[in-house]
Amino acid sequence: MDIARSLREEARRSNERRLLVLAGDPERTRARAKAALDAADIPLSETTVLGPEPFLDCERHEQSRAEELLGRTRTAVVLDAHAELRPNAVGRSVGAVDGGGLYVLLAPPLETFPEQCDGFDETLAVPPFETADVTGHFRRRFVETLRAHRGIAIVDVDSDTVEADGLTDPPPRRPTAPPTPPEDAAFPDEAYAHCLTDDQRDAVQSLEALRDAGTAVVVEADRGRGKSSAAGLAAGSLAAEGRDVLVTAPRYRSAAEVFARAAALLDALGVGYTRDQASSPRSLTLDGGGRVRFCPPATAVDLPESPDAVIVDEAAALPVRRLERFLDAPAVAFTTTVHGYEGAGRGFSVRFRDRLADGDHEVIDATMTTPIRYGDADPVEVWAFRALLLDARPPVDPLVTDATPETVEYRRLSTADLLADEHLLGEAFGLLVLAHYRTEPADLARLLDAPNLTVRALTREGHVVAVALLAREGSLSAETRATMYGGGRIRGNMLPDVLTTQLRDEGAGVPVGQRVLRIATHAAVRSRGLGSRLLSEVEAEFDDEVDWLGVGYGATPELVRFWDANGYGTVHLSTSRNDTSGEYSAVMIDPCSPAGEALAERHAAWFRDRIAAVLSDALADCDPDVVRAVLRAADAEPDLSLSAWEWRLVAGVPGGASIMDTNPTPFRDLTLRHLLDPADPDALTDREERLLVRKVLQAEPWLSVTDELDFVSRRECMRALGGAVESLTRLYGDRSVTEELDRHR
Repeated sequence: MDIARSLREEARRSNERRLLVLAGDPERTRARAKAALDAADIPLSETTVLGPEPFLDCERHEQSRAEELLGRTRTAVVLDAHAELRPNAVGRSVGAVDGGGLYVLLAPPLETFPEQCDGFDETLAVPPFETADVTGHFRRRFVETLRAHRGIAIVDVDSDTVEADGLTDPPPRRPTAPPTPPEDAAFPDEAYAHCLTDDQRDAVQSLEALRDAGTAVVVEADRGRGKSSAAGLAAGSLAAEGRDVLVTAPRYRSAAEVFARAAALLDALGVGYTRDQASSPRSLTLDGGGRVRFCPPATAVDLPESPDAVIVDEAAALPVRRLERFLDAPAVAFTTTVHGYEGAGRGFSVRFRDRLADGDHEVIDATMTTPIRYGDADPVEVWAFRALLLDARPPVDPLVTDATPETVEYRRLSTADLLADEHLLGEAFGLLVLAHYRTEPADLARLLDAPNLTVRALTREGHVVAVALLAREGSLSAETRATMYGGGRIRGNMLPDVLTTQLRDEGAGVPVGQRVLRIATHAAVRSRGLGSRLLSEVEAEFDDEVDWLGVGYGATPELVRFWDANGYGTVHLSTSRNDTSGEYSAVMIDPCSPAGEALAERHAAWFRDRIAAVLSDALADCDPDVVRAVLRAADAEPDLSLSAWEWRLVAGVPGGASIMDTNPTPFRDLTLRHLLDPADPDALTDREERLLVRKVLQAEPWLSVTDELDFVSRRECMRALGGAVESLTRLYGDRSVTEELDRHR
């Protein structure tokens, strides 16, 4: 175990990490891992094992529980990959190893590792595919990166041979001078004395803005840069001034460092406080006033007890809708990881930063690049970024700025194409990262190995300007469809699953389709029609091969209009919000065959028939512009068959002779008739349509509708509704209905 000892000595001398790969028989690798840790003088109390076997007397979790390491620091992490290799477990655990520590990977023989199907492969084998259909491309590339990067020792325990010793012979670490405190600091000097880098000092100074109402601070950094510590020093400083600071994060453990740094600062300031870490909310309450307290996001969005400032740690892991609600706080800070397991910071930028910029807050940005846990030349970080493509990014703007629908090439990007060209893989995956708010390392493995996925792109002179990730769904066996219909969980096949389980259509799994999982256009060339060009090429390619093209996504008015313009019709709007986007999810279909048309027609009709009841119940808080858009995109024949009495009731409302509460049903039918397929799209203003959605379809109280739509009074709001009803009554009623209207004028 001289290699383990040498790796550890070099890691400590350089304040870097080293990676030790032990490949071969499972029991031999586990025995060697124990010996290696002993030789490296790493206590088991500072070690965590991720894997199925408790072969060391130390902390252990399954790879699926690797999030237990988030926000923590360990001297050694041992990842046992014999039963499975989960990319997310690698991404979440490698950053937990401290400078001077070892990351130990136990694996089958590297020559056969890529071909060995494992537990993670089973998650990629969605029906009708089987595990044998899953390729081993991700593991093959993973092994190649292990062999190509510095700082990685590889030992074959079966033959007792050393393929690489992992030693890099770095120069001795030079001590760095502590950062100089800013001269004009508002926070106490002790806060800056706790800073370890200039980056951290600058971030803490940026967070001083939380002392003023109307400010929002965004701190972005890769993992291990000390952003949570900076947030903790700011929280402690604010509390020392007597302020109430609310901290939230996806889980308390993620924010534990915030509380540790706040407590350390209060100790240094000599400020007395009471620590309550057992109950909820967990808190530090200062003797003379001031507090730092934790609430989970679902509670924190309500700003309980009116905090003076809110700190949202790992903000990129929270839905956009929740992040927006924190903007109601007097002052708020968002810390986010730029690359990695908790959601990509660039996704955070794309999905939330635009909304932040459009708000009333003064936005202050801080970026941290210098590592704190380990040296800035750490080879394990370099390896992890490449192995998991954590730093994948689209091409730089100048390479694609002249792209138009007429100048791009449609390409079918096979896995072989992507593996043969690392730049192409990085550009395609980088765009897909931006298309989704939370991208995980496992998404790279799905892209390379999942048998149901394909990638299509538009390129300009070889550079990716738009990309789509497609999933084959449907063509399910009768047995699988029956299982699904009975409530059983079937991997993948999202669209057939929704139509079968929620909408009770057992035949929905028979037609075969391609679902657009993600689609993205380079930011430099948006709004030029490139996304529509890509979808038209996809349709042309698959039109004779599938029954339908489909999509499911967190609905916004803009997105619904985009899909509607490209031929996709609404068949469902979920009754619960999407965990990722915080929006209600729309499901839309573009039929390609008679079987696809039959599927789309019956579900569009069912959607038309049930949507009114759902809007006044589960979807009562859905954005009225989303409602308007999904209704307009539904390819359902509108049905309006009011009785003579119902028409008299409707016609009496504009003049005040009758009231809607007598029977809301005909008013809903009339509203749906117009929103589904207007006889005159200009008959109503946008505001009038929103009013009809909120009051008629969603049955909101008059006062809330008045406030939301900025009417000066309830009376004006009621008059506006009467005017909208009159316009629709004249548009869709016959002569007798018009006469009834005129009778009450």
